[in-house]
Amino acid sequence: MESHEHDVLIIGGGGAGLRAAIELGESYPQLRIAVLSKVYPMRSHTVAAEGGAAAVTKANDSLDRHAYDTVSGSDWLGDQDVIEVFVKEAPGEMVRLEHWGCPWSREPDGHVAVRPFGGMQIERTWFAADKTGFHMLHTLYQTALKFTSIKWYDEYFVTKILVEDGRCQGVAAIEMLTGQVYALLARSVILCTGGAGRLFPFTTNGAIKTGDGMALAYRAGVPLKDMEFVQYHPTGLPGTGILITEAARGEGGILVNKDGYRYLQDYGLGPPDPWPRLRAMELGPRDRLSQAFAHEDAKGRTIPGPYGTVVHLDVRHLGEAKINKKLPFVRELATNYAGIDPVREPIPVRPVVHYMMGGVDTNINAATVLPGLFAAGECACLSLNGSNRLGSNSLTELLVFGRRAARAAAQFALGHQRVASEAVKLQAQPEQQRIASNFIRKQGGTERIATVRQEMTKALESGAGIYRTEESLRKTCSTIARLKERFQNIQLDDRSVSFNTELMSALELEFMLDVAQALAHSALRRTESRGSHQRTDYPARDDKNFLKHSLAFRTDGEPRIEYKDVVITRWPPGERVYGK
Repeated sequence: MESHEHDVLIIGGGGAGLRAAIELGESYPQLRIAVLSKVYPMRSHTVAAEGGAAAVTKANDSLDRHAYDTVSGSDWLGDQDVIEVFVKEAPGEMVRLEHWGCPWSREPDGHVAVRPFGGMQIERTWFAADKTGFHMLHTLYQTALKFTSIKWYDEYFVTKILVEDGRCQGVAAIEMLTGQVYALLARSVILCTGGAGRLFPFTTNGAIKTGDGMALAYRAGVPLKDMEFVQYHPTGLPGTGILITEAARGEGGILVNKDGYRYLQDYGLGPPDPWPRLRAMELGPRDRLSQAFAHEDAKGRTIPGPYGTVVHLDVRHLGEAKINKKLPFVRELATNYAGIDPVREPIPVRPVVHYMMGGVDTNINAATVLPGLFAAGECACLSLNGSNRLGSNSLTELLVFGRRAARAAAQFALGHQRVASEAVKLQAQPEQQRIASNFIRKQGGTERIATVRQEMTKALESGAGIYRTEESLRKTCSTIARLKERFQNIQLDDRSVSFNTELMSALELEFMLDVAQALAHSALRRTESRGSHQRTDYPARDDKNFLKHSLAFRTDGEPRIEYKDVVITRWPPGERVYGK
């Protein structure tokens, strides 16, 4: 088996992976770095982020305010030591991006512009029109390309983490061009593979967000933390799930039901005071807005449509000039994918899965319990977001913890020698045979990828969606278990080795089923309602029993669920109040 050796290997070419690569190139030029991605880096999902990135910049703002907004937004499940580090390091990261060339939108006097975002008490969201992720990813990629110490493995798919001598020693990965499996060896590995929104049928996430990194770590013995917390974004386009950014509401857009009524005032999110009113109405947190939609739907106050019921996001009062300046991409998306011009008509929207608060369990320095393995970005759970992420914290998280992961991984690499490469390659060699026998050369299978995947997404949406019960979750757990068994009988039509997208879909589905099982069982065990996890049979938050992080460990059967305490430093649990 062919192999390549590096000092630090980064899996994923999105915002977190590129920020880690830049830090390693700048601060550790003596190390040999590799970035591996299953897509060309500029196709990473960070490019789709629209609204902005949060960091304190205004004179009337403070780090404590940003920290408290994040703590309360997390419904007190965020680790406060992580949150304090995050808000402290966030402004410096945004300034670095400015120096690297990110074209932040500006006020008339030249200062960086910031806009309000849901759950934030004050405007602190930096933005580049409504294509913030696009401009951030361009900036990061162009900056990373200048470092000659970085080797790029574009369109490689990781199938296994290699563990030898009790620590991570690299990965096994398929080169999509040839179908060949390589052993890519490293002293330390950083997972930056993004979330798993494709577990659900309606999502803002691109097709590549299939939980690969989460499943890789899970299979290597690392627990998945807080997987029950799945964020729905309240304004996705019906049918496609395409995101209509929170920036549309940050700039003054309103949500109305079939009667043209701003219904959010009925759900503890404040009265419809004259604009602007922060912390209220449309700028409430995403979990509360999505739950309000579900209540309106149950009351028959939503609007029927070809892809289910919707409400209207109305930005017409902002005027064409402001929409073209601040929300040009929103206008483009609504026109192309909903067939309406938001300058003249309201946009039909519905809640869609957007973000996974849970992920690979890491500490404040992005290290997992497996020595040599680190994780950052949406695939990781540092416990920054708790049970609900505030909009615009995630893009900044990529920067802050991508950099911290790089520094920790570099120090680990400098302190550890590689084991004999032949011993590690022995861990990778069975992968080529496994993939060939289970997929490429397999005959007689009766299950189809699309069928199993569709049943999985329906089971999660119906049983582990915005509202959950013990009955719905037990049914989902049972369905996922059956689907894992049926997956063993998957049949592929494509027997080729070069760019076999059917094979990639099968491998992604195998990962998704593992992640789905961890999610469903974590949700079943948490008998309370907190943030995005809402149990109608346990409607109250239970700090006595569940002010804790869940940890799902993979076994031969159902996941083993354990718990560990949330870190409280300065803000004891309190009532989560908006709009007062």
